[in-house]
Amino acid sequence: MKFRTPLASLVLAALLAACAAPPPALARPKPAAPAAAKTGGMVAAANPMAVEAGLKVLRAGGTAVDAAVAVQAVLGLVEPQSSGLGGGAFMTYYDAATRKVTAYNGRETAPKTATDRWFYGENGQPLGKGVAILSGRSTGVPGAVAMLHLAQSEHGKAAWKDLFGEAERLADGGFPVPARMAAAAASRAPQAGAPDAVAYFTKPDGSRVKAGDIMKNPAYAATVRRIAAEGPKALLEGQIAEQIVAKVRVGPYPSTLTLEDMKAYEPKATPGLCRPYRVYVVCAPPAPSGGPAVLEALGILQHTAIDKHRNDAEGWYLFSQASRLMYADRDRYMADPDFVVVPTEGLLDPSYVAERAKLIGPTAGPPPEPGKPRGAPVRAADRTLEPAGTSHMVIADKWGNVVSMTTTVESIFGSGRMVGGFFLNNQLTDFSLGATERDGAPAANAVAGGKRPRSSMAPAIVLDRQNRFVAAIGSPGGPSILAYNLKTLVGIIDWKMPVQEAIDLPNLIAGGNFYAAEVEKFSPEVRAGLEAKGLKLQSGFGAEGSGLHGIEATPQGLRGGADPRREGVAKAP
Repeated sequence: MKFRTPLASLVLAALLAACAAPPPALARPKPAAPAAAKTGGMVAAANPMAVEAGLKVLRAGGTAVDAAVAVQAVLGLVEPQSSGLGGGAFMTYYDAATRKVTAYNGRETAPKTATDRWFYGENGQPLGKGVAILSGRSTGVPGAVAMLHLAQSEHGKAAWKDLFGEAERLADGGFPVPARMAAAAASRAPQAGAPDAVAYFTKPDGSRVKAGDIMKNPAYAATVRRIAAEGPKALLEGQIAEQIVAKVRVGPYPSTLTLEDMKAYEPKATPGLCRPYRVYVVCAPPAPSGGPAVLEALGILQHTAIDKHRNDAEGWYLFSQASRLMYADRDRYMADPDFVVVPTEGLLDPSYVAERAKLIGPTAGPPPEPGKPRGAPVRAADRTLEPAGTSHMVIADKWGNVVSMTTTVESIFGSGRMVGGFFLNNQLTDFSLGATERDGAPAANAVAGGKRPRSSMAPAIVLDRQNRFVAAIGSPGGPSILAYNLKTLVGIIDWKMPVQEAIDLPNLIAGGNFYAAEVEKFSPEVRAGLEAKGLKLQSGFGAEGSGLHGIEATPQGLRGGADPRREGVAKAP
């Protein structure tokens, strides 16, 4: 084996996110992380136990990628509602020695036998989203571990086998159940009621686990021991692979996943997709990630005066209108470029984004139509319904190398099915459930055998024009990831905010006629100014669901930020 919206979609995905996310009351404010020593490195991730695992690797002389392996292994144990060994990921990596950015693609793949009618029922109609998620067909070949193995083989200093000790120790010896994990286990999300999840989260007395309970997972410990010894083969071949295949082949809508599909999986490494913005360069992974969409939005904002309107009504208005244009194009054209034509160069062409920017008028108009960039094929309106699970980490090491990585099992607890102590992903429901529109035009993100589904994950790294590291950010949040990341980049670059202050900015997700926001976090003056421009903010709908993490370089050293809406922290060794 080798290891080298349309408005309706956005609204429904946001609604699903709101239903699935643990209650926002669990979030708590936190102070900005202190600056680190210039050579010490830093870890910002979604759970303190995972952060500590990464810091131990850095203290022992490991690299940012070495630490990312350890962080992911622990996240899969203590934040299984968001990511894990059975999921996928995108990583953007900055090599300080060469000043080059590499994008790693660990997105899951569909079985070779999958067709564009993969999620159709016997009545000839697409399955409902809930039915599709819980079915065996929702699970793709997991890619996160294989992707990390590839990146670590190229940029690691530690032995692979030594990076799983903390995850093994916590799984065997027990760990205190985090509040978000307990809330997710007790939620009304259908996966939380799946038999495997119920069995895992039910205590001997019949009650569900609560925050602070000590929980053990010996099956997970055994799995990470095998991965430590065998690498990705431990998941993609042999006994665990057989268990995954067997698990997804049961139920009313079974998968046709095979051991050959598992063994054939290959992660990808490509040059990062980088474009100038103001005096900086912003890099992200290419399609099928959300990277091109974020870069297009920045290209549009380049032609506005958003940098002159720091956190005021005009600044947020420009942000919202660029977001609408971004989502319109992304929903129409983004998919796996190995299977369909994705007009990335056309979407990012300076003349194209300049023309798109001209559509931003003095007041909000009707929902923008997708543009027609150079190289764009005829595509149908998209019907992808993307939930808002996922996790993000940013890690810097003492050599100046940086990882920005977004990782996911898709919805809360993925498909709700478990193997080897971990949850399987439901990533294939990131495909469009329908193959075509009424006019017969094909959906770019339709299912196909071996294809990777479109993603909103867009881990970003910012450089100066000499390709020196400036900042790295990213977030979970389904389709809202694009807005969360764009907000933070605007805060850092245009509004000159420290990374923590940029993360703390209120969230606003604009698509079509839909303006979801953390309404009360905007000042009355900003709300009134936006309303005067025809923009009515709406509460809820997942706007509070970001989990941003970031690190920036300052003259005093590294400075980190963690989203107060979740449980993450940013710490130096």
